[in-house]
Amino acid sequence: MCYGSCYISKAFHLACRDLGLRHVRTRPYTPRTNGKAERFIQTALREWAYARAYPSSRHRAEALPAWIHDYNWHRPHGGIQHAVPISRLGIDRNNLLRLHS
Repeated sequence: MCYGSCYISKAFHLACRDLGLRHVRTRPYTPRTNGKAERFIQTALREWAYARAYPSSRHRAEALPAWIHDYNWHRPHGGIQHAVPISRLGIDRNNLLRLHS
């Protein structure tokens, strides 16, 4: 199991670089500096993982992509004036991602 060492590996650094991502580290177990991640985990547990009884872990895992899509494209978020996260990207109406929603 990975407890963080995978996020300081050379492979992770190279993947971030290749994708044009900036890796920002936070102190572990510090909700004040890691609030968004902590909140996402709470929401995922409440609305996806334990929202209903799944017949198996496989069924729960298969439900995750649909839940993440709904979370990012359709679920209003109070912290961003009840907008959906994808709206924060400012995607042009003709962009293929806009058509995806």
